This record gives sequence, C-alpha cells and structure tokens, in this order.
Amino acid sequence: MTDSTKHLLLVEDEAALRTAVAEQLTDRGFIVEQADSGEAALAKLADFAFDAIVTDLRMPGISGSEVVDAAIERYPDIVAIVVTGYGTVKDAVEAIKRGAADFVSKPFQIDELTHALESALEQRRLKSENAYLRAQLDERYSFEGIVGKSPVMKKLFQLLETVAVTNSTVLITGETGTGKEVVARAIHHNSPRRAQRFVALNCSAIPETLLDAELFGHVRGAFTGAVGNRQGRLEQAHKGTLFLDEVGTMSSALQMKLLRVLQEREFERIGDVHTVKVDVRVIAATNSELGRMVAEGQFREDLYYRLNVIPVELPTLRDRKDDVPLLVQHFLDKLRGDKPGPIMTVSQEAMRALMAYSWPGNVRQLENALERAVAFGGSRGQIELADLQPEIASARADASTPGVFLPEEGLALDVLIAGIERDLIQRALDRTKNNKGQAARLLNLKRTTLVEKIKRLQR
Repeated sequence: MTDSTKHLLLVEDEAALRTAVAEQLTDRGFIVEQADSGEAALAKLADFAFDAIVTDLRMPGISGSEVVDAAIERYPDIVAIVVTGYGTVKDAVEAIKRGAADFVSKPFQIDELTHALESALEQRRLKSENAYLRAQLDERYSFEGIVGKSPVMKKLFQLLETVAVTNSTVLITGETGTGKEVVARAIHHNSPRRAQRFVALNCSAIPETLLDAELFGHVRGAFTGAVGNRQGRLEQAHKGTLFLDEVGTMSSALQMKLLRVLQEREFERIGDVHTVKVDVRVIAATNSELGRMVAEGQFREDLYYRLNVIPVELPTLRDRKDDVPLLVQHFLDKLRGDKPGPIMTVSQEAMRALMAYSWPGNVRQLENALERAVAFGGSRGQIELADLQPEIASARADASTPGVFLPEEGLALDVLIAGIERDLIQRALDRTKNNKGQAARLLNLKRTTLVEKIKRLQR
C-alpha cells in the first residue's frame, strides 16, 4: 500500500450505510477512515491530513456543515463532498458556499460519489496555485508572532494577555526550541513598557568571567581590558524589559547579585562604588528544572521564588501537533516574504509526515526543516515528501489508528475498542487483498477466529 493512495474520512451516523460506503470506496482504491459523529470527525481531523472528506449534513450534535468548516479551515486544500437526504437547491448552494467541492443526495449510487471525489481530486491536483492552508493566520491564531489554535495554545495566549499588563517577574520554562524568547518579546510588546527597550542576554552563551560585566557593566580600569566605562544590560533595559535566557547556568555569585537587583532595584558597576538605581522588568527563561536544581543546591531558593512569581510553561510541539499545519504556513509565508512568484504549497503526503514527526527540536526545528525543504522544492512551488530530511520523511502517521477523543461526558469503551478492532481487521484485509488467511497471520489470529470476528462486527 503506497501513500499515494488517497486518504478519505467518511462521516456518517448511520452505521450500516457508513460501513457499506466505506467498503465500496475501499474497493475503489481509497484508504477510508470512518467517524460516526461530527465530534469524532473533528478529533480525527486534528490528528491527520486527509485528502478528502465525505460527510452527511444532518447529524446529531456537530453537523456536517460544521465538520466541513473545520476541515477546510485546517486544510484548505482538502476535498469535501457533502451528502444529505434533504436534496434541495438551498442545501447544495450552502454546502458549496462553505467550500464543499460537490454535493450528492440520498439515496445515491456509489459511482456518483466516486465520480464526484475523483473529479474534485483531479481539479485539486491541477490547481497548482491553490496554496496549502490559505486560511489566514488572523489574530485568533497568533499572539505577537506565536502561532497556534490548539487548546493548550489558547490557554497560553490568555495567560500571556493577563501577564503582559502587569509588572511582575516572569519565569518561562520549556524545552529548547519552544520559543521562549519569542514569548518574552510578546509579553514586552503587549506591556506598558512597549515603548522602551527589550534587552536579551543568553547567560549560557557568555563565559562566566565576562557575564558579570555584561550584566552589570564596569568602569574604566575595573579589570584588564576595561579601557572605559561601559553600561551593562541592566542599565540598557532601564524602564524596559530584561530577558535572561538560560538563567539556570548563572554562578552562585551572580545569582546573589541578581537577587539584590530584584529586591532593591539597584546595583553597582564592576569597579564602581556608586549605586545605580534601575527600573526594569525581568523575564527569565530556562530549559532546566530549577526546582530540582534548588533541591540539589545548584540554584538559590530565594532567587528561584523571586523569578518564579508568574510561571509560564511552554508546550512542546509534539504536545500540540494539530498546530503543525498553521505553523507550516506561517513559516512558509515568512520565508517567502515579499519575493515575487507563486505561493509555496505543501503536498498532503509531506504534511502527513510533518504531523507525524516527533520534533525533538520543537518549533525551531520545524522552521529549519521548512527552510531546507523550500530550498529543495522552491523551483516547483510545492514541497513534496522527497524534499524533507530522511528522518522526517520516514515518520508516517497511520490514518487508521484512531485518535482517542475523550469528551467531558465520557465515552463507551466497548464501542471504542470495537472500532479499533474493526479498523485493524480492515487494514489487514486491505493489505492482503481480502485474503483472510494472510490477514489472520498479520493479526496473529486463527483464520476461524478472524472469520467469526468479521461476522460479529458486520451485525
């Protein structure tokens, strides 16, 4: 089975019809994932970049129209076909307005649906200028350059909006590449100090012997090479914001001096006896566990509590992979800038790999990977799977492995498990071209057991 086969999401609350249509579409070369409700469809769309979606319009709960909206908002290049038992012109027009490619009425012939799908997919293939994810990255999905619309990012945006207007010290934690300095700048640019300077200092990038002078400044003759007076980063950030990245690498002596600044709002330059008053907001960041370092005596407890007035923890990219399509388009737009030429797009196959990869380097790694891919695919105007680095291209999500959506009201575990079992059996049958003996071996089952399971699931 090659990934060039089209992946399709079928959304239908009538189980018998859904199963029958799925089987017939599978026979016609589609890899079909089923959803029995709009809620289940949204969960699957968050985890996988489908080529096409076929959805009933009238369903309990989230309607087919809302599913189409969500699918096209996330994947503007997706082909959406809507099915309804209320085949009026009004329904058809409304579906097309929402971005559906075509409209079929119940009862329909499978050839009618297949023709609509294949025609729409062919039109998509020929429309090279149809930019992937052309949905605009409006303010709902960003906060000063931070992009995302996953639940965890929406909570982060709310926290940042609250934090920004205060004068409190902030401690940003998160893995390397999650965007700690971007978040610090966002806080500054949305604060009352926005008209003043934002000064950044990476504590791990400067030798310990120089970090003291870099932070506090020095006077002439304070040490060998100090040929004149020099302002430190603290003075440069007066009335503004000082961002201290990798603060956990500071020596004990510097930790003590920084603690005094936070407590007294004053310090002395190296070699000077005069006290300098400073009005500065400090935002610190670390990818280390400062709480553990405190327990191990590697970081001052009193400084930790002074820095950790408002903690902001940044999620990893693997914990918000449904934001990957938005980030991809954001970085492609950024790389393109004002350059003339076609808008860069991403094939669904490449997008699936980007969403499946674990991204140990987080958002920074994604941006670098896209810059490389653009260099390889720029002349074509579309990034293909082959343009991605091998380790990313080989990360392949499986559309038939359902993402488990756990609603507030709970779920029916037996129904969920039956669905997983049905999917695995269907995958085995697809791979073996309906050879039940070979499929049973793939599933480590007896052939008779598999036959009984198929009969039970078809009831």
